Amino acid sequence: MCGITAIFNIKDDVNALRRKALDMSKKIRHRGPDWSGIYCGRSAILCHERLSIVDPQSGRQPLFSPDGKQILAVNGEIYNHRDIRARYAGKYEFQTGSDCEVILALYRDKGVDFIEELSGIFAFALYDEEKEEFLIARDPIGVIPLYIGYDNEGRVYCASELKALEGYCDRYEPFLPGHYYWSREGKMKPWYRREWTSYDNVKNNYTPAATNDTHVDAGVDAYKVQVDALRDALDNAVRRQLMSDVPYGVLLSGGLDSSVISAVAKKYAARRIETDGCKSAWWPQLHSFAVGLKGAPDLIKAREVAEHIGTVHHEINYTIEEGLDAVRDVIYYIETYDVTTVRASTPMYLLARVIKSMGIKMVLSGEGADEVFGGYLYFHKAPDARAFHEETVRKLSKLYMYDCLRANKSLSAWGVEGRVPFLDKEFLDVAMRLNPSVKMCPGKTIEKKIVRDAFGDMLPESVAWRQKEQFSDGVGYSWIDTLKDITSKAVTDEQMACAAERFPINPPMNKEEYYYRSIFEEYFPSESAARSVPSVPSVACSTAEALAWDASFAGCNEPSGRAVNGVHEEAY
Repeated sequence: MCGITAIFNIKDDVNALRRKALDMSKKIRHRGPDWSGIYCGRSAILCHERLSIVDPQSGRQPLFSPDGKQILAVNGEIYNHRDIRARYAGKYEFQTGSDCEVILALYRDKGVDFIEELSGIFAFALYDEEKEEFLIARDPIGVIPLYIGYDNEGRVYCASELKALEGYCDRYEPFLPGHYYWSREGKMKPWYRREWTSYDNVKNNYTPAATNDTHVDAGVDAYKVQVDALRDALDNAVRRQLMSDVPYGVLLSGGLDSSVISAVAKKYAARRIETDGCKSAWWPQLHSFAVGLKGAPDLIKAREVAEHIGTVHHEINYTIEEGLDAVRDVIYYIETYDVTTVRASTPMYLLARVIKSMGIKMVLSGEGADEVFGGYLYFHKAPDARAFHEETVRKLSKLYMYDCLRANKSLSAWGVEGRVPFLDKEFLDVAMRLNPSVKMCPGKTIEKKIVRDAFGDMLPESVAWRQKEQFSDGVGYSWIDTLKDITSKAVTDEQMACAAERFPINPPMNKEEYYYRSIFEEYFPSESAARSVPSVPSVACSTAEALAWDASFAGCNEPSGRAVNGVHEEAY
């Protein structure tokens, strides 16, 4: 992960704002500890803190077009950059080997109408000095964080984290995933649109009566067609995301999703992806990492998977005291007071520090599978396929405020990049077009069965058919139980009774949230910061809409999977 900051629409002396821009950029240097760069133009300043993953030697930023008239700062990875480079061979003179430089080539050729052609995760700021215009954009799901801000002088700001904007502009907000901001239009607009967001467009897909995308003739096993399509699509997503010029690894929690990603990555780790597998990999041994309290359920299963697929496995134990000591720092880096995000970010933050100490700069993880396939235990309560599908679409649209935020910022706190094949743009177009009925898990039907059927042969049976365990539970049940106990004692009943007076924006709904909110406010006291965090009731990571699925959810607000009675084996 890198870090970007930018100030646009500067009407006075640019140099007078240079120190301000540098101070803003320094706030997020943890994201890019390898190099710092700055550009000051007539009406814009772009800063970049680099974590070098692709082309470490020449890919420093900001990047410049051959004539120096377009300037680009990017946080991200463009997985199809080699294909784009080949298209522009002889038409555009590339200055570096950076995967991100293709953004400049596309912009020079097509103006702002090129973002759909990018396959990757990204947030970028592009300044066209010749036209005195700028373009800001973010990837489809919001894997890469980005915020946009404004001041009373008419200037527009953007930054990878809100700490770079807090106190430097008058107001700011999250930059929406799948959107762009073009100075000529002066507002955020969506560039990413998919027909699969509507249930009616996918309800008959991959069936004998299908007419969309894949036609299946009568008598053909429609379910097998979908299983095979899923397997091929994820296999391709993992392979292209192994693009790296530095050592990488995999996060292996022992759950289904991370185990699948690790197994597929292991299949390709011995050969260099950049040569289409023709040459040996620079670092042929694949390292896997797991974290948890001693004896945690995740650790036991992660060990089993690592032995089965043959990774060099590293098990990191942390104590409850170490976790509690880290909570304040975690909230500063992840920039949220959401309860389940803080719970899960803490062990991930501790794990990232160990990963960095071993010289690993990039890891693949299983984030996003539960949103795509309805893997959270509350999905067992979905009343029908329409409700199931619409909830997966809602969950995907909110990931940038929850799991994407957690994974990115917990890792980037120590200068480690996270990649997420389950949220790969091309993979989503296959997975979200599957017939929603094959994803459902009514009653005791195990969740994500289609994923298990697609990849079960690559994993130990005990893991391939293991019940969903949310990360904050899987690292050890006593972690959440202790957090709830500690925070219930630290916050008084009187404080909770007056919570709405102290925190009028998103008043805390329980003592644990009140505790985290108090720490958050110390670091980020502005109204913009408070509004940047979602605050809605949830059961087992559900959206508020899904609480209507089961009467037992009424009045309940507990994000742990153990809150789903009759489904979780260790339910409260």
